[in-house]
Amino acid sequence: MKKIRVLVFDDNEHRRESLRLLISNDPELEFTATYEDCSDVIDALEAHKPDVVLMDIQMPRVDGLQGLKLIRKKYPRVKVIMQTVFEDDDKVFRSLQSGAVGYILKKTEPTKVIDAIKDAMEGGAPITPSIASKVLSYFNAHGNFRNAEDYGLTEREKEILSFLVKGLSYKIIADKLSISFHTVNNHVRRIYEKLQVYTQSEAVGKTLREKLLSLALIVTFLCP
Repeated sequence: MKKIRVLVFDDNEHRRESLRLLISNDPELEFTATYEDCSDVIDALEAHKPDVVLMDIQMPRVDGLQGLKLIRKKYPRVKVIMQTVFEDDDKVFRSLQSGAVGYILKKTEPTKVIDAIKDAMEGGAPITPSIASKVLSYFNAHGNFRNAEDYGLTEREKEILSFLVKGLSYKIIADKLSISFHTVNNHVRRIYEKLQVYTQSEAVGKTLREKLLSLALIVTFLCP
């Protein structure tokens, strides 16, 4: 079985070593390298070819947000999970808008960090409950108002979009709806086309920003 290759960017030496040990001890993951900032982010990705990047958001010189944008432009298929100490509404928003697939706090339990990496590879959008609440509050205060019907979304597409907002993988969505992975993939492709987005994070951001689903439904799916 092919292991998930993980690359880490973090300016804290102790944190880098902790993540190295954590990732190396999981049989499904392969630790590749760590960097203290994103000064050489493209060279790092070319050298190590990661599947998932754990990205500290606040680093000297070139920070995580800048690094994320460079990765999305050059390597759009690489999954980037942002990590931070602070629940900063604006940075959460900017990260998700810039293409991060997830956003977790550094105090997140080690097992949850491993779960987040694996969820990201399965098509999920890992996000901790406290960050989910921040995202909801931000979009509730700054969002526009549109209806899902404005984009021609069907009831099934709205249902699947709701699961995407929660960060569920295609496999889990398929199990919950008793349909095939291929069918979920087709629905998601049509959702992207109708919303005119290209990634799950863009779809989630647009859903929350424009309140395409009812606020009650967003709360139900976003906050466990």
